[in-house]
Amino acid sequence: MIDIAVVDYGMGNLRSVSKALEHVAPDKQVVVTSDPSQIDAAERVVFPGQGAMPDCMRELNMRGLRDAVVRAAASKPFLGICIGLQLLFEHSEEGNAAGLGILPGNVVKFVKAEMHDAVGHKLKVPHMGWNQVYQTMQHAMWQGIPDGERFYYVHSYYVVPDNQEIVAGYSEYPARFTSVVAQDNIFAVQFHPEKSQHAGLQLLSNFARWNGRA
Repeated sequence: MIDIAVVDYGMGNLRSVSKALEHVAPDKQVVVTSDPSQIDAAERVVFPGQGAMPDCMRELNMRGLRDAVVRAAASKPFLGICIGLQLLFEHSEEGNAAGLGILPGNVVKFVKAEMHDAVGHKLKVPHMGWNQVYQTMQHAMWQGIPDGERFYYVHSYYVVPDNQEIVAGYSEYPARFTSVVAQDNIFAVQFHPEKSQHAGLQLLSNFARWNGRA
């Protein structure tokens, strides 16, 4: 059996994700795959992504991976990363694109006119660099990670869930935005754990052993 499948739909360099997983879980078989049957067979699935949401949806559909991702999100420990978080939702302002609709809610863009800090300095979009993540629920995926730990971001859009009970973490830029969601066997993050040094590696280590329950 494949222990961890990293979904490859042609959007982003997945080597850093797979190498980070191999580092924290040397006893696990990690496979980067675009084969739906391997995704179905895997014990756990990681769904990363970079780029524009319309392009990501197009590639998922063209490569015949959409249904396999939906099945994985419904049935096994599932980690969404960056666009892999946004794609779980119903709709994105980016290209007026439909998402997978697994979670109710939308993906919206940072409003440039509102992007300034407390003393009036302009904040850049995309939001790029390190930012604190504040945990809003107890969860097995947070084990060993202090509240307010810093993670690495690169994004211009963020998710707005209809159900606030699934929000597992938030960051501020400058206003609060949802950066982590958790529901049943799904845990998904806007930041890049594979680029987030110790805290990110701890999160990936937790995922490699997570049984899919909070």
